[in-house]
Amino acid sequence: MLDDIKKDIEKLIALYEKQKAEVEYLRNALSQSDAQNDSYRKQIADLERQVDNLKLTEAFTVPAGGSPQAKEKVNRLIKEIDKCISLLEKQ
Repeated sequence: MLDDIKKDIEKLIALYEKQKAEVEYLRNALSQSDAQNDSYRKQIADLERQVDNLKLTEAFTVPAGGSPQAKEKVNRLIKEIDKCISLLEKQ
C-alpha cells in the first residue's frame, strides 16, 4: 500500500513537472507572438501612411485645370485632414 502511494506521488510529480514545462513553453510562445504582433501593427501603420501619401500625391499630380474627380479627391482629403486635426485637438 505504501509503495502504491509512493508510485502515485511520483506520477503526480511527473505530471506536475510536465505541465510546468508546457506552461513555460506557452508563455514564451505568447511573448513571441505579442512581439511579432506589435511588429506587424507598426508595419501596417507604416503601409497605411504610405498609401495615404500616394493618394495625396496622386490627387496633386493631375494636369493643370484638373478634372472634377481630382478636385473631389482633394476636397475629401482636406475634410479628412480637418477631422484628424479636430480629433487631435480634443486630446
